[in-house]
Amino acid sequence: MSDNETNKSAEEAAKEQQEMEQQVKAWFELTRNILADEYKDYEVDGQVALHPGFGHLFAFRLQKDGKFYTCGFMLTELIQVYKNNANPPLWLASFFYDMIQAGESRGFPNPPETDDEANKVLQEVVLPLVMKGVQEEFTEENQVYVDLEVNEQLGPVLELGFPTITDGPNTCAIPLQYFMTMYLMNRDPSEHAVFSLHKLMEETAKAKAGSGAAE
Repeated sequence: MSDNETNKSAEEAAKEQQEMEQQVKAWFELTRNILADEYKDYEVDGQVALHPGFGHLFAFRLQKDGKFYTCGFMLTELIQVYKNNANPPLWLASFFYDMIQAGESRGFPNPPETDDEANKVLQEVVLPLVMKGVQEEFTEENQVYVDLEVNEQLGPVLELGFPTITDGPNTCAIPLQYFMTMYLMNRDPSEHAVFSLHKLMEETAKAKAGSGAAE
């Protein structure tokens, strides 16, 4: 590769990086402005972080009368919400509503500083919250199978599924780091597990309906 080609590649990479930063900033400002519009009596601020596995994260804080409420979002999920949700402002505002109603300031949890501390938080706090959310959502009729596994691409994962589904995919695998990240953003770590399990049920129902139509 010539010096000119090397310089060109470096310039293109720098341009792409700049464009990415501008896009991230635009998404951040859009989200902050939506929250400010939904909560006009509150001061809304936030910051952007980069997670090695999940990309850009947005952390927001609503503050009023000496009390504050915090919540975070993944940029990837926000883009999907803006594209597919019928009412993105309502979706965003809902994450702060219960905290505000409770009336107690709520900051972000302190991130674990060591692997041992991270494992303890996962085992004693995060995974019990996931199990609680799943158990509250699904009845004994739709009993959920849960197991810890190691995936070659994803690393340690929580595998969830329905033993009653015998035809087609009946499990999903979610990285433990995903649950931890959601917890640290003041999100319900069971949210994605419940969503994924409902999606499994919907896909099974569609497959059965399609099979019946074909017959």
